[in-house]
Amino acid sequence: MSKDPIKEVLNLLPYGFYAITTTDGQEDVNIMVANWLTQVAFTPRLVALGLQKTSYSYGLVQKGRVFAVNVFHKADADVLKAFTKSRARNPDKVKAATFTLSPTVKCPVIEAAAAYLECSLVRVVDVNADHDVVIGEVIGAQVLKPGDVGDTLTLPDLGWSYAG
Repeated sequence: MSKDPIKEVLNLLPYGFYAITTTDGQEDVNIMVANWLTQVAFTPRLVALGLQKTSYSYGLVQKGRVFAVNVFHKADADVLKAFTKSRARNPDKVKAATFTLSPTVKCPVIEAAAAYLECSLVRVVDVNADHDVVIGEVIGAQVLKPGDVGDTLTLPDLGWSYAG
C-alpha cells in the first residue's frame, strides 16, 4: 500500500518526452525537455504545456510568444537526453545542437526529430504553482520521419518519471 496514492496514480499516466524549443523573436533560442503536453481543442487546434516558471524557456515564451514541440522516435532517445540539463547548468547545450529554424515561428527543429509542431502563444495561465500552463495554437507542423504513435518516445521508455 502506497503512502502517497496521488503520486502513485500520477505516475501511471503515460507521459511523452519532447524537446520544447523557444526564441525571443530575435537571436536567443533555447532547447529544453518537457513531458506535460496535451492537445486541448480542435478548433482552433490548441495544446497545453506545463512549463516551469524558473526555466529559461519560460522567459523566451513570454517575450517571443512562440514555441515548437519536437517529437522523437524511441530510437533517437540519446539525442534528446543532451537537453535534460537546464541552461544554467549547461549553457552551451544549444551551441552543441544541430538544428534548423522552423519556417513559421523560427524556433529550432532538432535534426533528429521525427516531427514538430509550431505554436503561437495564446495565453499563459498562472495556476499558483511551480509550473504555469502555456496554451499554444498549432499553426504549423511537419513529419520528418514517418512512424506511428507506438514509435514515439515516452518517459517510460527511458525508465524515467517526472510526475507525482
